[in-house]
Amino acid sequence: MSLSFALSDEQEQFRKVVADFADTVVAPAATEFNAEGRFPTDIVRQMGEMGLFGIPFTAEYGGMDGDYLTLCLAIEEIGRVDQSLGITLEAGVGLGAAPLDEFGTEAQKQRWLPELCRGETLGAFGLTETDGGSDVYGATRTRARVDGDEWVIDGGKQFITNAGTEMTSIITVTAFTGEGEMTSIIVPAGTPGLTIAPPYRKVGWHASDTRELTFDGVRVPLDHTLGERGAGFRQFLKTLDDGRIAISALAVGLIQGCVDECTRYARERHAFGKPIGDNQAIAFKIADLEVAAQTARQMYRYACWRKMQGLPYKREASIAKLYSSEQAVTAAREATQIFGGMGFTTETRVGRFYQDAKILEIGEGTSEVQRMLISRDLGL
Repeated sequence: MSLSFALSDEQEQFRKVVADFADTVVAPAATEFNAEGRFPTDIVRQMGEMGLFGIPFTAEYGGMDGDYLTLCLAIEEIGRVDQSLGITLEAGVGLGAAPLDEFGTEAQKQRWLPELCRGETLGAFGLTETDGGSDVYGATRTRARVDGDEWVIDGGKQFITNAGTEMTSIITVTAFTGEGEMTSIIVPAGTPGLTIAPPYRKVGWHASDTRELTFDGVRVPLDHTLGERGAGFRQFLKTLDDGRIAISALAVGLIQGCVDECTRYARERHAFGKPIGDNQAIAFKIADLEVAAQTARQMYRYACWRKMQGLPYKREASIAKLYSSEQAVTAAREATQIFGGMGFTTETRVGRFYQDAKILEIGEGTSEVQRMLISRDLGL
C-alpha cells in the first residue's frame, strides 16, 4: 500500500506510445476535423486498435488488464493535443463501458463489452435532462414501465456524448421505474422510438459527438436492466466519482498542452529584437502554468491511487476535478494572451484550448457541485 509518485516501467512505456500517437496522428489532423465539426471515426478506430478503450478491463472481455491510472495517462496524452478526442476516450470508457463492466450481468457483458473494449463500438450514458443540470435526481422526467417482458421508455436526455456516431452500439439510460425508484436500462442504438437529434453547435469540443435524445415508447427486454432494478441512482453516483478523476486528467492534458505550446512559441516569437520568452512577464506566466500542470497531475494521480487501493476517494476526486478544471480555464486564457492575435485563431492549439476549457468546469459536476461535495465531506 506504499505510495509512489513514479510510474511503473510498463506505465511509462505505454504513456510514451500514446504520446507519440497523439503527436504524429492526432495533432496533424486536429485543426481540420475540429474546424469541420467532424467526428474523426478513422482516428477513433485507431485508438481502439491500440487498446485504449479496453485499458481498465480484464482480458476476459477483450480488455488490457490495466488500471485506472493507466487509462488517465492515456486521456491526458490525447487531451494534450486535442480535447475532443480526449473526451471521446473518457466517455467511451468511463460512461459507456465501465457501468456495464461494474454493474452488468454476465450475459450483458458477454454481449456488449468485448466490442466496446476493442474500440469497435462506443457506448453512451444518458443521464442529464432538459431541466436537470446538477439536480439529476430531482429533475429526471424519463419514465419506464413494464409491459409484459419489456420496458417501455418515454422521455428525453440532453448533452449525451458518443450517442450518435456510426460506432455507437448502446446507450444506458436512467429512468424512474416506480415511486422514487431510478433504474438504469440498456437501449441498443437503432431501437424503434429512439430519436437522436443532430449534433449540438458547441462553443468547444467541436469534434466530439454530443446529442439530444428522445424516447417515445421505446421497448427493450427486461433483461436489458443494468444490474438491479432501482439501483440506478447509486450506479450513476459511482460513475460520476470515477469520471471526475478522468476529467481531471483531461484538464491536465490541456494545461500541459498550454505549457508545451507557450514554451515553444516564446522561443520562436521575437519582439523588440529578442525572443518574447526573455521577458519575465512571459516567462513567469509559463512558469505558473507549469506549476498548475504539476500540481493538478499529482492530485488526479493521488485520487487514482486511492481508488486502486480500495480507499474512499470521493473527496479526492472532487478536489482533483475542481482544481484541474479551474486551472485549465486559467491556463487557456493565459496561453491565448501569450500568443496574442494568433491565440485568438483556431489555427493554433491554444485557440482551440480556449474554446474547450470552459466545459471542464461544467461536465461531470460543476465547480459549485464539487465545492458542495467537499464541504459536505468535511462535515459542513
